[in-house]
Amino acid sequence: MVVNKKKYIRIILLIYLFIGVEASAQQKPAPKQSKAITIEGATAHLGNGEVIENSLIMFEDGKLTFVGSAMSRIARRGEKIMAEGKHIYPGFIAPNTSLGLIEIDAVRASKDQDEIGEMIPHIRSLVAYNAESKVVESMRPNGVLLGQIAPQGGRISGTSSVVQFDAWNWEDAAVKIDDAIHLHWPTTFRKGKWWEGEGRGYQANKKYGEEVQETITFLKNAAVYDSGVITKNPVLSAMSGLFTGKQKLFVYADGEKEIIDAITNIKDAGIKQVVLVGGSHAHKVALFLKANDIPVLVGATHNLPDFDEDDYDLPYKLPKLLVDAGLLVGLQNSTASNFQIRNLPFYAGQTVSQGMEKEKALELITGNTAKILGIDAVYGTLETGKSATLIISEGDALDMKGNQLTQAFIDGREISLDTHQTELWKRYEGKYKGK
Repeated sequence: MVVNKKKYIRIILLIYLFIGVEASAQQKPAPKQSKAITIEGATAHLGNGEVIENSLIMFEDGKLTFVGSAMSRIARRGEKIMAEGKHIYPGFIAPNTSLGLIEIDAVRASKDQDEIGEMIPHIRSLVAYNAESKVVESMRPNGVLLGQIAPQGGRISGTSSVVQFDAWNWEDAAVKIDDAIHLHWPTTFRKGKWWEGEGRGYQANKKYGEEVQETITFLKNAAVYDSGVITKNPVLSAMSGLFTGKQKLFVYADGEKEIIDAITNIKDAGIKQVVLVGGSHAHKVALFLKANDIPVLVGATHNLPDFDEDDYDLPYKLPKLLVDAGLLVGLQNSTASNFQIRNLPFYAGQTVSQGMEKEKALELITGNTAKILGIDAVYGTLETGKSATLIISEGDALDMKGNQLTQAFIDGREISLDTHQTELWKRYEGKYKGK
């Protein structure tokens, strides 16, 4: 028998390629829940401010069927997980992230979080979402199980969607499609263009008024656009959900003037639901935000102040200042590197040292964020009838030492907590222990 050497080599190369891809890919998504599960004995933190000591949690077909005390005289169903001494939480939710859109910050070919143009609301981040991202996979061991995938770049960046972090593709991942449009409001100050001799510090933005007027004109044109016209305008058509209440507008602004200008003009344009993102000085206009019913997604607490005159600890205490003012507040991490979003529970834990009650801090990344994203009917809290999306931790999940997950579930499916990082940890643990 004559062997075709070239064909043989090609087959071998394909086998090695297949093995390499298989080894480097994300863990396979968990199958649909097939049997009832009962978790008993843990301290359950419900995500709405309530705590149940010695809890009983049961779920079936992806839905919570019982949330209460283990003292309840109710038949336990299915597989039993005894979790005495452990803690149960709703899956943490990361809003306003570029997870799945950027794999390696330093590699341009792996960055897909923005597009060319200034006003591009028709750009949909969901279709670019990479469900097999290793960065997305690394969120799960810390309890971050859902996220809002948001575009960046331009003044109106595009449309976000909410996904869960254990899926084959973006279609499987989608929880809420095209939930919001993202607007970066012009700033009164900007960093100087040092290459043009302006210096490296902040400079007054002399075009602020012009840029604001351009934004207002665009919003007003979108408000009067008739989607029934023969010649379609996909850019203006993409804005229609803002005026019907179907979508929310996430507006990025930090200074007092920018916040007031943005909210006032956006409301005047007829946009019904607005969320403030960033809001470094939101505490200074808290009464204004409260009067206009504006939720706030504040930046990560592990940051330095944005302005020289700010208190050194403003990022640490800002969430509590806003909660104390009666605002609906969530935590996001848009300014830091993508991989740091896995630290979301620790950002919430930081607020406790500033006087925030522990369960209120938990709401910043569970119940509150679910309300802001409009998914609170299904996710964000542990309540009968809602999704069985939860984590079991050895200790306090808002603390770096206590956040040691033993199991996690998304829609009742027990997901893998293995990642590239855990593989490396196991490999080198053996090396340095002499195994």
